Amino acid sequence: MSQAKTLTERELKRVLDYIAINRHAARNRAMVMLTYCAGLRVSEVAALMYSDVVAADGNIKTEFRLKAEQTKGGYARTVFVSDKLRKELATYVKTLKRHDRDSLALFGTQKRDSFTANTLCQYFHWLYKRAGLEGASSHSGRRTFITNLASKGVGVRVLAALAGHRNPATTMVYIDASDDMKRKAVELVF
Repeated sequence: MSQAKTLTERELKRVLDYIAINRHAARNRAMVMLTYCAGLRVSEVAALMYSDVVAADGNIKTEFRLKAEQTKGGYARTVFVSDKLRKELATYVKTLKRHDRDSLALFGTQKRDSFTANTLCQYFHWLYKRAGLEGASSHSGRRTFITNLASKGVGVRVLAALAGHRNPATTMVYIDASDDMKRKAVELVF
């Protein structure tokens, strides 16, 4: 099985533009941005609770804790939320009706209180396909998150911690060494 496509800024914009003209735009945008800006797996997005992300005062937290049962590896970790992602999540949370805010899951469907990991995985596949991106999958946002940070010089240990990988070698597989990254690297010599 090949790796998920790493998205360019242009491709991400294409996906977000597609989301904007369809139903549940705020919800769908927030879910995509959690993968792209925080590196969450879709199973982790599906498992998010409202109280995980929203503080008692109604503001979006600057960091939140994923419990072991919410992660793939079964290890709890802290997710750090950038200002950009906080704005995205705040926009989504404002769309929730009063009774939605009282429900446990952060992201619900029309038929269920929350997405299952499988349903959300399928949704991402469908979303990228409809936006015209070949090779993109539910893991594309996560892979893009890790690659973008690596290209900005973030060390592999920090990347592994952010991704929730116990072994930095696992994180290394996610990094897509683009031609631009290679060009910048060779310019560092002398």
